[in-house]
Formats: sequence, C-alpha cells, structure tokens
Amino acid sequence: MGHFHCCSYSEMSSTSLSFIFFFYLLISSSSWLLCFSSGAGFNLTTIAFDDGYNPLFGDFNLVRSPDGRSVRLLLDVSSGSGFISSSMYEHGFFSAKIKLPSDYTAGVVVALYASNGDVFEKNHDELDIEFLGNVEGKPWRFQTNLYGNGSTSRGREERYRLWFDPSKEFHRYSILWTAKNIIFYVDEVPIREVVRSDEMGGDYPTKPMSIYATIWDASSWATNGGKIKVNYDYAPFTADFKELVLEGCPMDPIQEYPDFTTCKEKDAWLETRNFAVLTPKRRSAMRKFRQHYMYYSCCYDVWRYPVKLPDCVIDPIEKARFNQTGRLRFSGSHKKQAKIAKARRKKKQRAASNERTDV
Repeated sequence: MGHFHCCSYSEMSSTSLSFIFFFYLLISSSSWLLCFSSGAGFNLTTIAFDDGYNPLFGDFNLVRSPDGRSVRLLLDVSSGSGFISSSMYEHGFFSAKIKLPSDYTAGVVVALYASNGDVFEKNHDELDIEFLGNVEGKPWRFQTNLYGNGSTSRGREERYRLWFDPSKEFHRYSILWTAKNIIFYVDEVPIREVVRSDEMGGDYPTKPMSIYATIWDASSWATNGGKIKVNYDYAPFTADFKELVLEGCPMDPIQEYPDFTTCKEKDAWLETRNFAVLTPKRRSAMRKFRQHYMYYSCCYDVWRYPVKLPDCVIDPIEKARFNQTGRLRFSGSHKKQAKIAKARRKKKQRAASNERTDV
C-alpha cells in the first residue's frame, strides 16, 4: 500500500490555502445551519388537505395520500397542478414540508405563496417562495418576493442557494405575515425579514390573501434567463407537500363593511408564537445564511433601483459581496475564474513583450 503524504504548510500554495479556508467556512456554516434547523421546532398544528385546501388547477395531476394529510403535485406535458386555501387570511403563518423533483428540472417552478390577485386584479398583494429548477447535476435555487397594492414594478426579489439537496428529503418552508413584519423561513432558520415602515406606504401587503401551492412550466424565465426549457422526456415532475399549516384569521375581503377588529385577537396570538420571535440566535442564523447563500438582492441592485427601497437594510458585509447589478461579485466555478486570471496574465505578458520590442 502507498503512503498518504500530508504536505506541510510551507509546501501549500496560497491558492490551495485560500480554497481550503473557503471550503472550511462553507462546511462550517452548513453544519451550523443544519444543527440550528434540526432543533425543537415550532410546535405547529398541522391539518389534513381537505380541512384547509381545494384543488386549483390540473386536478388530474393532484394526488392525495390515503390518509388525506399530504398531497403530490405533478407537471407533465398536459398540465401543471396546484391547490388553494379554502379561506382568505388577514395575516398568518403558512407552512408546509416540501420535497422537490429530482434530476433534470430546468424550467420547472414549484411555489408556495400568498396572493389576492384573483380578487384585486389591479392592486393585488403577494408573498412568494419560488423554487427554480435546473439542469441535472446543478442545484435547485429559490427566491422570495413581495408586492403590496399592485407594486409589481417595484419587485423585491432575493435569490438564494440551499445548504442541502431539497429533492432528497422533506424540509419545511414557511411565511409569517403580521401587521408589523414578514419573515421567510427554511426549516427553523429565518432567511429574510421585511419590517413594515411608514416609508413603504402601500407596498406592504395589507389585504386578505389566499395561500397557494403550484408546480408549472416556467420555461420563459426560470433557468438561465429562459435559455433552458422544460424537457418533458423527464416528466412527470413531482413535488410532495405534507404537514400543512394554516394559522391565520379567515376574512372575506369583499364584504361591504369588513370588521378588521375581528383579527386583533388572532394577530396578538401570532405575535407571541415561537416563530414570530427573532432571538439573537435566530438573527445570527439569518445573517450567516444570507452571507453564504444569497446570490442576488434587489437592495444592492443600484442599476434597477438608483434610490434604494425604503425597507432595505444595508449590511456592509453583504454589500461588499455584491456588484451594482445586485449579483455576487465573485460567482461561477473556480475553473472559470482561473481561466479569466490566466487570460489576464497572458495579456499583460504580451503587452510587456511588445514594450520591450518597441525599445
């Protein structure tokens, strides 16, 4: 048998050391988030599908489990599928454990979101978690977004990667919406908070919303800007939902004289729940997630928003990682970056050689 040679510190190049340090930080942050997200949990009350939801479209591609407590959504060449809550809610905590399709999923979008676009077509509110498929061998990505009163021209997108493969096992994804703030969760890790302010005005969602879950063909934009389409040779694409949670105040959004005081008791109850409290430990977890896994933020996209949105809280550490398009300064593979560096060195060498020849 051969012997493993452990090189000394002096034998290692600075590039190797940098890579090892980066890899160590990535693994450390992933392990920390994994430990945090496998904690005691939120002590949630789950419901059966028929107790809170109805099919929305593609009924033939929606499959309930025998016990009625979970559901599978399918996308094939004939249709996608989705479901909608039986009621609309004025604030709440909306959540599900989801397992995404595996292998080739380019062009596929799976979403868990709140919206009232079917009632308020011109001034709708919306809260989104959207998972964006990818080619085989590349990971799922996802984005969060929000609109208030039809503010679609001021989208507040953020995009992220995950520290796990969401197609291998179930993970919980949640949206907390109160009169004061909005928090998006992956498992028990808060990944984004939007705090309501006077400056936001009508951009903060305020009207009752339904809760949706869908899978659909988004070939026009989901993967690589729409360059890679859904390949139905890999169909059906399946997304599984279980342990559904609907905690909120049901309300009719179009009654002539709505009584908004009816939800005060439920709102007060929501704000005392475990998931509504961002402890120092949770804020630290959110900061770590955003520093390691967020790769686009509207708050750093000065080309799109020369004047930053009023709800943006600029983190100097985050900001240093992004360029003026809101995307990471250093993205792509190590090989690609190495090729760019090599090309630059060659260009400098040619320029120096030409100078010597001229002399």
